[in-house]
Amino acid sequence: MISGKFAITIHILTLLHKFPNDFLSSEFIAGSINLNPVLVRKEIANLKAHHIVESKEGKNGGTKLAVNAAELTLKQIFEMTFESIGLGFAKNQPNPDCPVGKNINQHLEALYSEMNQKVSAQLEGISLEDFSNQF
Repeated sequence: MISGKFAITIHILTLLHKFPNDFLSSEFIAGSINLNPVLVRKEIANLKAHHIVESKEGKNGGTKLAVNAAELTLKQIFEMTFESIGLGFAKNQPNPDCPVGKNINQHLEALYSEMNQKVSAQLEGISLEDFSNQF
């Protein structure tokens, strides 16, 4: 299912790109997003696991971008955040005796697959730097 994780991750990375020489605290980042710092730290942990950011602990600690923003695509960020877009299926299994019910999930799976291909193709052509330069 779609959540706000991609938007949160893009916001974090855009801030880090805008302050390249600073280690930004999760509190500072959370203040920009208007989000609980715990949720920010969760997304930062994911970015750290993918070697996109580096962190420093302590009084002057925080997080900074560890990669070149011009070489990081929104597609790569999307794939770190989600495996794919999924809009979900009905909670209950459709009636297999119904002409719609017996095939609806297969058609939805094909639709979702096509959506993911199109989203990936569009995001591939946009770097974090391209996106961040809008601000």
